[in-house]
Amino acid sequence: MEAALNVAGVSLRRTIDWHHIVWRKVYRNVSRLQVRIVKAFQEGKIRKARALQIILTRSFGGKALAVRRVTENKGKRTPGTDGEIWNTPEKKTEGIQSLRLKGYRATPLRRIYIPKSNNKRRPLGIPVMKDRAMQALYKLAVEPIAEETADCNSYGFRLERSTADAIEQVFTCLSRKTSATWILEGDIKSCFDRISHEWLLDNVPMNKNVLEKWLRAGFIENKTFRTTEEGTPQGGIISPILANMALDGLEQKLKNEFSPKNKVHFIRFADDFITTGATKELLEERVVPIIREHIKERGLSLSEEKTKITHIRNGFDFLGHNVRKFGKGKLIIRPSKKNFKNFLDKVRKIIRKSHNASPSDLICKLNPVIRGWANYQRHVISKAAFGRADFEITGAIWRAFRRKHPKKSRKWVKNKYFRVSEQGRDWCFFGRKNGKEAYLFHAMKVPIRRHIKIKGKVNPYDPEWEDYLKERKHKMTSANFRNMGILELWKEQDGKCPVCNQAITIEEGWHNHHIKWKIYGGSDESENRILMHPNCHRQVHSLKLEVEKPCPQQGH
Repeated sequence: MEAALNVAGVSLRRTIDWHHIVWRKVYRNVSRLQVRIVKAFQEGKIRKARALQIILTRSFGGKALAVRRVTENKGKRTPGTDGEIWNTPEKKTEGIQSLRLKGYRATPLRRIYIPKSNNKRRPLGIPVMKDRAMQALYKLAVEPIAEETADCNSYGFRLERSTADAIEQVFTCLSRKTSATWILEGDIKSCFDRISHEWLLDNVPMNKNVLEKWLRAGFIENKTFRTTEEGTPQGGIISPILANMALDGLEQKLKNEFSPKNKVHFIRFADDFITTGATKELLEERVVPIIREHIKERGLSLSEEKTKITHIRNGFDFLGHNVRKFGKGKLIIRPSKKNFKNFLDKVRKIIRKSHNASPSDLICKLNPVIRGWANYQRHVISKAAFGRADFEITGAIWRAFRRKHPKKSRKWVKNKYFRVSEQGRDWCFFGRKNGKEAYLFHAMKVPIRRHIKIKGKVNPYDPEWEDYLKERKHKMTSANFRNMGILELWKEQDGKCPVCNQAITIEEGWHNHHIKWKIYGGSDESENRILMHPNCHRQVHSLKLEVEKPCPQQGH
């Protein structure tokens, strides 16, 4: 096959080969266009911004990156109504060539349901691969503008932002003795399912025909086709951006309406939000009507079940955390009882279902769950919860293996499955596999670290914030990779993949590439290993490329 055309904006008339795509050029060219879109929008040149969006959605780089995104995420093996997935280089190449506007029609989604914590079910719409790639393509063009117009304290489904940023903003707004004492806990009823199509078509800066096709594609449930007159499907790649754009602007409305003495602050994560206020009457009589009016224009309404006004002394739950003031005005944020219970229920369920599994296999299933929960809660006052979690998990494992060996003594079970760790901790559950020992991860190992909130006006596509984001991401990723034992290797590469020169993140994943393959006698030492993206790793092996060990970067 001929080499791929690797610059943005060219036609796709020549034959392309997935493994010959030069991803450094793809990322660089797409990034340049996104920067130009942001700059044009900031200067008020709306027509120029739209022209640049069209160039991006027609470019080879945009299409290649869109296909890569949908074939590397968690849903890459989940088919739509046509039952197809793009899991080979040939199919990915065909996918790039199929992303044309002319003759494009959106396929109905496959409707499934996932359980919610209140015993209800959440509808999820799964698009076919081509529609996912088209949405990912237009997302590349819309997201720079969406980030520029977003509320400063909106944190859900946005680049470089997380729940930790939202919780830190809660602390900032409520921790002082003079802070607001009343909180409106808000939730928007069936947000994704009820957003007005008319509002989206009038206000989202993208091709209206394509957007309308996605919104009105309908879905198939139990082999029956159903139309969609409102809402955007949960499960679509671009849906979170559409929902965020529909809800943006509310924070600025509240800022314009109220003076600082009213202590009104708005913090939102997706469709969950809180609003602070100096008095209960202020929230009931003035704030709530403004919120209702704003979302009504978008076809939405507040959930009466989940929307309530609470005093800070009574506390409230937000994003899996409990926020409450005690004693002399001390604000305490810790894991909520509901979040703690759900975590333990999940762990116990894994233990029950793994009654025939070996200790090492059970550890492999439990460790990611425990580490993930502990890392999520590590920015608040969680040490007591971590200790309790370790105690409950060890107890659940002990009871499970006592049942497994009913005729053995307690001492025999303890000696076989538990031992003292190298750090001197007793009752450490362990297992052996292929001559190696594995230990259960303890939440207490995770240190409590204060999270540094991202600045509200940051736009990841604006070059003005590049240095700030690079330094911030390096600090945050270092902490995560330190827990995984690959920090030094990651630092040697300056946190980048040597093939595509893009950042290696937990979200995208990575692969440990051996410079000298193990089958040829290569070792597992760091001198023989390089971190790279999974797709880049496949490219290296397909083309039999030689990748050299990068020189350690200075300044970090």
